[in-house]
Amino acid sequence: MTTTARETVLGRVRDALALSGRVPDPEEDAAGPAVPRAYRTGRTLPDHERLELLVDRLVDYRAAVRTCVAARTSEVIAEALRERGARRVGVPAGLDETWLAGYDGEVLRDSSDLPAPRLAVLDGVVTASAVTCAETGTIFLDGSSDQGRRALSLVPDLHVCVVDLSSVVVGVPEAVARLVPERPTTLISGPSATSDIELERVEGVHGPRTLVVVIRTDA
Repeated sequence: MTTTARETVLGRVRDALALSGRVPDPEEDAAGPAVPRAYRTGRTLPDHERLELLVDRLVDYRAAVRTCVAARTSEVIAEALRERGARRVGVPAGLDETWLAGYDGEVLRDSSDLPAPRLAVLDGVVTASAVTCAETGTIFLDGSSDQGRRALSLVPDLHVCVVDLSSVVVGVPEAVARLVPERPTTLISGPSATSDIELERVEGVHGPRTLVVVIRTDA
């Protein structure tokens, strides 16, 4: 009789359990084994140290970084878009309108009924962010109204992402603790890039090839 791969694997599992002397417990097996999650959390750094660490990581990833006080947000965003020739940009439905007060190009408010292919005609996109990890230089978008759907931040070739210094944490555990697991989370660590087998770097393969991070500080 022919034995399938599934039957072979399950048979080996049963044999291993028999050798271990473990008695199967249906309730325990259904819940799965307990996973220790004693992550190092609660780390903090002064604002200037978090900012310095984050900027260092972002620049290493070849992202363009601008810092400004909150009052200059619209001015800095407009400068970033103008320098890169962005005449038509997309924004999430819930983005703060004042952030684009200094921009004189065309603005397209995204919506769920807008086909993703239409996003390809945009020169760039401007979004907010949920939380940022300074240690890894990773920006988290969670699909909130000021960050939009995943396609909006992946299709256009330019992404201007606004990060509040108050949302910057030291490490990954601290960042994950601020996220809602059920939300669609996008992690950004620099512009889109990959390397082939000969280690030739190629940018813009699976997302924006240009990332501009605007970090807003209180002072």
